[in-house]
Amino acid sequence: MNPLWSQFIYHQILKKKSFFINKDDSSYKKAKGFRFFKLLFFRLIKDVALMLGGIFSAAFGLKGFLLPNKFIDGGVTGISLLMAALTHLPIYVYIILINIPFILMAFKVINRAFAIKTTFAITGLAMCLAFIQFPVITKDHLLVAVFGGFFLGAGIGLSVRGGAVIDGTEILAIFLSKKLRTTIGDIIVVINVIIFCAAAYLLSIEAAMYSLITYLAASKTLDFIVEGIDEYIGVTIISPYHETIRQMIIHKMGRGVTVYNGKRGFGKNGETKEVDIIYTVVTRLELNKLNAEIERVDSNAFVVMSSVKDTKGGMIKKRGL
Repeated sequence: MNPLWSQFIYHQILKKKSFFINKDDSSYKKAKGFRFFKLLFFRLIKDVALMLGGIFSAAFGLKGFLLPNKFIDGGVTGISLLMAALTHLPIYVYIILINIPFILMAFKVINRAFAIKTTFAITGLAMCLAFIQFPVITKDHLLVAVFGGFFLGAGIGLSVRGGAVIDGTEILAIFLSKKLRTTIGDIIVVINVIIFCAAAYLLSIEAAMYSLITYLAASKTLDFIVEGIDEYIGVTIISPYHETIRQMIIHKMGRGVTVYNGKRGFGKNGETKEVDIIYTVVTRLELNKLNAEIERVDSNAFVVMSSVKDTKGGMIKKRGL
């Protein structure tokens, strides 16, 4: 790092934070503090870039597709679209007003950093809708439903990757799930059913049906943005030829493995013979190759596969943003 910037960061930032470094700390700890500061700084830049991308994508989906055709989505965005279609107030007013209690709830339910980022994202979306003009792309109802949902879902997904949300429904669902002891997904479904029933009554059944397509397109796009195409699969392998399989995974698949001790339990009385159990994580696209290689070594191997949401560290190639 440039010495001038190092001195500035040390005197203005790091020295004032006791959890970073103190004046009498060693050079090693100072270097460690600079590295920690660098990681935080670049993480903040990445999060802001993702949130800005999410804001513009969601605004384009709303003003370029959904608003001109009076289609709605689920959650707070759907309520805002519905209110804007029924009244003369613009949508950005409702987006701010309806999300205010959910932002306050985020401070209590989740944490302050998330609430601050969410405030930034929601305010940015409202300002983008208020001051930036987007062209109306199409009037075809099916295209509006699909592509409006796509851009809106992409915007929500990018914001989530940046550590925020632009729709307060998720915050409410987290809060109610703790109170009612149910799942977050169940609560979101109930909220959206109410919204679409209201749309069918206040607008039309046709508009509500097209809005449901919008919601499905947004949900699938959100899953794709957050989870990625390379879904991870955790594979547990039990075989007498465990060493050969371990070598195959390392050298042919190029993946790391974890070997842990177990005992066979098969049989009427249960066998107590010890066996090495192999565990590895591959992407969904690599699963077919792994199964073929295991079949070559031991066609009777016991293989258990389970979905893995995400991984950190190790030899798995991380998906891009």
